[in-house]
Amino acid sequence: MLLRYRQLAAVAFALLAATFSTQVFADELNAANTSWILTSTALVLFMTIPGLSLFYGGLVRSKNVLSVLMQCFAITCLASIIWFAFGYSLAFGDGGDNNAWIGNLDNLLMGNITEGSMAGDIPESVFALFQMTFAVITPALIVGAFAERMRFSAMLLFSALWLIVVYSPVTHWVWGGGWLGEMGLLDFAGGTVVHITAGVAALVAALVLGNRKGFPQQAMPPHNLTMTVTGAGMLWVGWFGFNGGSALAANGDAGMAMLVTHISAAAGSLAWMTMEWVKHGKPSVLGIVTGMVAGLGTITPASGFVGPGGALVIGLSAGIICYYATQAIKQRWKIDDSLDVFPVHGVGGILGTLLAGVFASDALGVFSGQGFNEGMNMASQVQVQIVGIVATFVYTGIVTFVLLKLVDAMLGLRIDEENETMGLDLAEHDERGYDL
Repeated sequence: MLLRYRQLAAVAFALLAATFSTQVFADELNAANTSWILTSTALVLFMTIPGLSLFYGGLVRSKNVLSVLMQCFAITCLASIIWFAFGYSLAFGDGGDNNAWIGNLDNLLMGNITEGSMAGDIPESVFALFQMTFAVITPALIVGAFAERMRFSAMLLFSALWLIVVYSPVTHWVWGGGWLGEMGLLDFAGGTVVHITAGVAALVAALVLGNRKGFPQQAMPPHNLTMTVTGAGMLWVGWFGFNGGSALAANGDAGMAMLVTHISAAAGSLAWMTMEWVKHGKPSVLGIVTGMVAGLGTITPASGFVGPGGALVIGLSAGIICYYATQAIKQRWKIDDSLDVFPVHGVGGILGTLLAGVFASDALGVFSGQGFNEGMNMASQVQVQIVGIVATFVYTGIVTFVLLKLVDAMLGLRIDEENETMGLDLAEHDERGYDL
């Protein structure tokens, strides 16, 4: 009898201990949030490989398809190692007296990240990996501007330097405790950090490298729109992790971010398609997928702050304004931003960052968002948004120009005319994308 009581007491104690330890663990680590950010991390990586790779690969000519796939793949590898080595520390480290501008190197080689270290209620390893996927896709976006004419070695060096001296500081300004974040800039998932930096860098790269041989007189249509549409679909799906994951929790913010992301993508697609339909008499596949990307990029900074009605306006605006920006860049100004990175991502990022300061208002009826930060109204919030746009644009433009000139002096940026005619697949990699 005594033995039975002892056994019952042992079981009760074990259950009590398990309950207590589970409660303590739950207070420290939220399993639902962790699971969602793990999933989001995979979705954002999926956006670069294979999403962006296929999207860009189908848009170039067949003699350059492998070069684009190779560049996206190589940037994924290179950016991951740089982020591990010191990029994460520069972006999210405590910079001490200089914390407004850049982090420090206290987390060199992620030495302070252990299995038990936390970032809020998720493991810091998960947070660092999630942010790594953003650091991967941002320089990969720039590839579209200099496609078909940049040396592979120059691309690698430029991407590495750009990630260190442009992406990491701007990330710190906005998300790492820096001055723009302290001002109250609304950038939920990367309007300034990702899209404006990549778009402006793309514009500068296109200007510095010059136009492709034959542009704009020679038509250079996409060689495989089937590949492009496949990549576009992957981008759309992956963007749910990009925006929804930026809530860093499995909650209503993540759900609303996903909802408005989808609405904006759909509206941007239809708006761009309609613009082309009216102008050319037929809707194009290239137009509808480009409008989708414009809608996705434009909603990105606003996705955690606006409601479905605001997302509809943002998406429609993205499809129309980014369409006209594309026409102006290539037809009026004759700038060979090969795959329209600046007019889609740069202009979209600017537009979305600005409109976040409008549709975050909770006083716009069906177009209302969640409301401004304490002490802010629409006028003051829009002013902060403009400061963030201008600062990111100017800093990125100047530093990107300097980096390109430096890389040009060291390695030479552009392949010679003979190799450009041959195509980068053979000239740079001695391989063919298609050997039928």
